Amino acid sequence: MRRMLDIFRALADPTRLRIIALLRAMELSVGELAQVLGQSQPRVSRHVKILADAGLADRRKEGSWVFLTLGDERRIGPLLAAVDAWAEQEPGDHWAVADIARLAAVRADRAAAAEDYFAGHADEWDAIRSLHVAESAVEAAILRQLGAAPVGRLVDIGTGTGRMIELVGREAASMLGVDRSPEMLRLARAKLAEAGLERAELRQGDMYALPLASGSADTVIVHQVLHYAHQPAAAIAEAARLLADDGRLLIVDFDRHEKEELRTRDAHVRLGFDDEQMAGWFAAAGLEQPAVERLDGGELTVKLWLGRRAPAAREEGLAA
Repeated sequence: MRRMLDIFRALADPTRLRIIALLRAMELSVGELAQVLGQSQPRVSRHVKILADAGLADRRKEGSWVFLTLGDERRIGPLLAAVDAWAEQEPGDHWAVADIARLAAVRADRAAAAEDYFAGHADEWDAIRSLHVAESAVEAAILRQLGAAPVGRLVDIGTGTGRMIELVGREAASMLGVDRSPEMLRLARAKLAEAGLERAELRQGDMYALPLASGSADTVIVHQVLHYAHQPAAAIAEAARLLADDGRLLIVDFDRHEKEELRTRDAHVRLGFDDEQMAGWFAAAGLEQPAVERLDGGELTVKLWLGRRAPAAREEGLAA
């Protein structure tokens, strides 16, 4: 009973109910919550602490930022079901309408900042990637990880200048690169044509809503992109959606670090990832636990996480 009392006490405030509704929509930083709610960061932080203490929200500190998500599904699920049922009896909540509108502004600010950065650095992108670890070592590890099975239908998410397609595309049955930035796609087209890979297809698209059918890929690569994602779990789930049975998802990114300057200098949103965090996201996306390869050297450590979608027959067998 004590846990139930903690939960109901935590929700006995309109601001905290609004925070729960916002976190259902997307992961947010404390600063972004303050922007949407129109309240000071210290005040929002106090509300967040109450929700976290009741197990209704999870906090994760990365450098000077704190990101928030909903708490454990076993605790938050029944609560959200009740909230939805009650909301049907009380339509037209003006706070909810206003919050969703301001949340759209947060999304637009994020997208604009990312696009401005990519547009301003498109011609330097390969150089920026190579600052942190020897690219030749990373590419050798990618080939090593993918070499155990045919590449098949390749999709490169956040393709940038198309380097991953250039690296493994010759072994692929088909090649498709997706990027949000038109400038990057223009560079990729020029670079891939020069490499004799004109048959590669390039599309503009968002990594959270890829313009591709489910099960349409055998190999999906996300190379040095996830640290720009405000919702990495959603990006991984969307990448996994593309995979056919036995398809593979390879994520190449930085191990967790504390180099805060990358946030301001290079527009990194995430300061790397740890294995436990990545394994949880893979599992939630319906993938087997990833094999991990660590590459030390340079200013940062690069890691490769390779996971596979289990065939339906295998999944049914495990369930039985």
